[in-house]
Amino acid sequence: MKVLLATGGTAGHIEPALNLADYLVAADADTEVVVVGRAEGLESRLVPARGYPLRTIPAVPMPRKPSKDLALVPWRVTDSVRRVSAIIADERPDVVVGFGGYVAVPAYVAARRAGVPLVIHEANARAGIANRVGARLTRYTAEAVPGSMSGARHVGMPLRPAIVGLDREASRAEARAHFGLEPDRITLLVFGGSLGAQRLNQTMSAASDAVRAAGVQVLHAVGEKRAGLGPISDGTVPYVTLDYIDRMDLAYAAADLAVSRAGAMTCAELAAVGLPAVYVPLPVGNGEQALNATPVVSAGGGLLVDDAAFTPEVVEGTVLALLTDADRLAAMGRAATTYGIRDGSERLAQLVQEAVGAR
Repeated sequence: MKVLLATGGTAGHIEPALNLADYLVAADADTEVVVVGRAEGLESRLVPARGYPLRTIPAVPMPRKPSKDLALVPWRVTDSVRRVSAIIADERPDVVVGFGGYVAVPAYVAARRAGVPLVIHEANARAGIANRVGARLTRYTAEAVPGSMSGARHVGMPLRPAIVGLDREASRAEARAHFGLEPDRITLLVFGGSLGAQRLNQTMSAASDAVRAAGVQVLHAVGEKRAGLGPISDGTVPYVTLDYIDRMDLAYAAADLAVSRAGAMTCAELAAVGLPAVYVPLPVGNGEQALNATPVVSAGGGLLVDDAAFTPEVVEGTVLALLTDADRLAAMGRAATTYGIRDGSERLAQLVQEAVGAR
């Protein structure tokens, strides 16, 4: 089977696509994967790093309000459809799988015109414009969060093998040693994505003395720019700050509780590994981060705190109270595990096989 993946823009679009690619190739070494994305996007770095060829087309942003850019959308889409059609003619894929983003609509239209089966995966709780358009062109649609797209199959999120196979308890000693943490101390993980999160950095640094006074050690991914991070005094209880954590599996294993943003991949991974979390959604866009966290929170696997409400007082009260309540933490972890899906890659791959088989 030859698969053409259409993805790009953010890691939230790219990572699920590459996780699916890894699963398909691991399941059948004869599977070929080609990715369509942008030359200037994040995919230009991530896709080759995972070993897959990248074919590029110009991005087609979808403005949400009337503007000059909106008037140019039809021409840009037409040009990009022509480019993707040429790629399809050259690569001759058995299926096109799209994950939304700037390159998705041209790929969806080109696949439909070429008679190539089209599969669409929506990662967020609220489907983006590209996938809402694409869903009109195929019956093979999948979603990570129930209810994000009408008629879509709930498959969960394609996850990395390191997450799928993680045994947090068995890996805890190794994980804490890896980050220079004490082996038997309650541990809080704080992270806000690859660039960090200013609100999380501000609040946690302000509350750091109180957190350590409670005997809680912290592993905090602060981002490359360390935006909003205040001084953290020396102390006998570890407070480890890193610009970036490249072993999130070990970070999850080290932690008893996480404080994080609520990107689609973050919510899916935390639930899958059964790590309870205090979700602090990024207050931008259409509110999708709060929607991403709502299902696992409703299932009992986490708490939801508005960005503006995440203060040192909330850390010293709510977060520390949760960390020192072992029974409640354990119950939240079980609830998260019950909601989480570890075999999202397999489920999505089955849908891809169905689409190819029905051709």
